[in-house]
Amino acid sequence: MYGFMAWLQGSAVGHAMREFGVWTYGVVNLIHILGVASLFGSLLVLDLRLLGLWRKVSLAAISEPLVPVATIAFFVAAASGVCLLATKATEYVDNPFIYIKFPAIGLGLVNVAVLSSLPAWKERKVRALTSREESKLAVMGGLSLFCWLTAITCGRMIGYW
Repeated sequence: MYGFMAWLQGSAVGHAMREFGVWTYGVVNLIHILGVASLFGSLLVLDLRLLGLWRKVSLAAISEPLVPVATIAFFVAAASGVCLLATKATEYVDNPFIYIKFPAIGLGLVNVAVLSSLPAWKERKVRALTSREESKLAVMGGLSLFCWLTAITCGRMIGYW
């Protein structure tokens, strides 16, 4: 892990983060926070709907605007997060929260891929789902909340270790 972190810190991104001025880190951190907030806000509403809240609102109506917002927000958060990490990457090698955060993000992304492949998810726009299908989607929503809350919590804890 140290080798990768040293490479990242020594990369052009790491140098830029340290050398572009005092405001660079603060601005990138703000972008990261906005990306994470937009990602989690979108996922929170969608996952709560998958868990059964707001059943009078169709899943299609909720997912239509939120999925693109969550997708863009993820890429904003990931790109800015890499920049933040690159600033002092080697200092985080012994931080246990890094080793929880990244697998949680990975599991969250796997969950998205599995959800996207489910017939119930694909059919949400064309028909009412059965209670069994909604139960499967609820499991995916619960797992999503767990993954992203874990990633966010560990992300915050990284700075306090």
